[in-house]
Amino acid sequence: MFARLSGKLIHKSTEGLIIDVGGVGYQVQVPLSTYYELGEEGSETSLRIHTVVREDSITLFGFLTEDEKTIFTRVIQVSGIGPRTGIGLLSGLSAAEFVDAVVRADVRRISGVPGIGKKTAERIILELKDKVKTLSISEDSGQAARGISPLQEDVISALVNLGYQKNRVEKGVAEIVREHNPERFDDLLRKALRKLSG
Repeated sequence: MFARLSGKLIHKSTEGLIIDVGGVGYQVQVPLSTYYELGEEGSETSLRIHTVVREDSITLFGFLTEDEKTIFTRVIQVSGIGPRTGIGLLSGLSAAEFVDAVVRADVRRISGVPGIGKKTAERIILELKDKVKTLSISEDSGQAARGISPLQEDVISALVNLGYQKNRVEKGVAEIVREHNPERFDDLLRKALRKLSG
């Protein structure tokens, strides 16, 4: 089975990637948390791979960090949870946010991810609560979940309500705060909207 792919990123979209390894193009599905951290088409990349083999297909799922891959493999072991749902979870929550939500039994936060209902969220928490406590999630995986001010939280919430993807919003807002450190809600929101629409 494939465990890692390193090569040239020749196609990049939210629907999937194509990575050229020695002249062979591998199609890889990735969560948005990985997608937004990747370089542009033509750049070199390396992904940790989870391979799903079925009678009629072999599907590769790629992750930039070991934490993401670990969360994914734990999630798809939950009864009734498939790889697409696992990818969806990591598109809506970072690895650190997911672990935090499971440990705190935060059904609302997990069911807030598109495609995850309340019963599914409850089942995830029930089956994974003890398992995720043993995980040591790195600081990088939780950057978006740590050190966020109330102002940033308000702006992130407003942008997510407008339909922007949470991981992309968190990354954009964090960059603006590092570069400009705006202190007013409307100033940060305006800069974030400009960045996200550009």
